[in-house]
Amino acid sequence: MAAIDKLLKDVVQDDRSLHALLNEMVKQNKEQAAKLEDQQTEVDKLKKRLQVKQVAFSASLSAEGGSTSSLGPFTEHKTLIFKSVPTNIGKAYNPETGVFTAPVKGGYQFLWYIAAYGGSTGATTAVVLVKNSEHTFAAWEDQKSGFVSSSQGITLLLEAGDTVFLRLFKGAKVFDNVNNHTTFSGHLLFPM
Repeated sequence: MAAIDKLLKDVVQDDRSLHALLNEMVKQNKEQAAKLEDQQTEVDKLKKRLQVKQVAFSASLSAEGGSTSSLGPFTEHKTLIFKSVPTNIGKAYNPETGVFTAPVKGGYQFLWYIAAYGGSTGATTAVVLVKNSEHTFAAWEDQKSGFVSSSQGITLLLEAGDTVFLRLFKGAKVFDNVNNHTTFSGHLLFPM
């Protein structure tokens, strides 16, 4: 009988040990599931950030095919619409309106080059980059005769939904042709 009692005590002790081990494994499994869920959330965030990082455009004032375009002078400011768009990664630039809309908050860089041809009558070209309704940096050049050009660039912190476009000053003009003298480009430097 003593042998059976000892065996029964050993079985009960083993059962308690197995139950404690099972409880510990269940606890560890829950902790690992929570960690895995956190890691999956982080992976999803990284995937989204990778997709968002892909924002860049480059556009020329001249319509595709390189036809000669000359705009201005006008009696009021005019938004420039760049129709020839060889690069529009992320589709943030709208070639119908000339407006770039930031898809995410981040640092963005914009560059623009402008030209005008005035022949013997002179030429003034002046274009400002507008963030929402705020004038930022301008490119400007004036000359008594012939061809003029100017360029400018700016880095901006934009919120998702902010708009950026180029505005031709009243009284100024721009020129473009197959050589793409008047261009507008921008890209996301980093999301925030």
